[in-house]
Amino acid sequence: MSTPTEVVQQAYAAFGRRDIPGILATLTDDVDWRFHASPATGIPYGGKFTGKKEVEAWFATLAQNDDIQQFEPREFLEGPNHVTVLGWERGRPLPNGNVFDSEWVHVFTMKGGKISRWIGTADTAARQAAAK
Repeated sequence: MSTPTEVVQQAYAAFGRRDIPGILATLTDDVDWRFHASPATGIPYGGKFTGKKEVEAWFATLAQNDDIQQFEPREFLEGPNHVTVLGWERGRPLPNGNVFDSEWVHVFTMKGGKISRWIGTADTAARQAAAK
């Protein structure tokens, strides 16, 4: 059985390949998926999503709204059933935004060797400013 960090790294590797089915394979069927973004930022992929179908739609919304040019998970902090990842990305809001850089934090909870919860946060103010 893979360690929690290995499962999370598999999900990130799939994300890097734009392999959404590969990401979904690392998730429980009832996964709780949350991206924290104030409604005032206008970020369309903020909110809470439940289950693989909603997570798949979340990734489609992300791809329609942001051109992620670089994505770097940098530090993995593992506990018995969770992994916190500190990272960085460079992206551009679509269709006509400016490039922005953001540090981010992702918190994964594991159940039965799969990701059962993901909570993400990033510098949404940087993304909002780049969208103008």
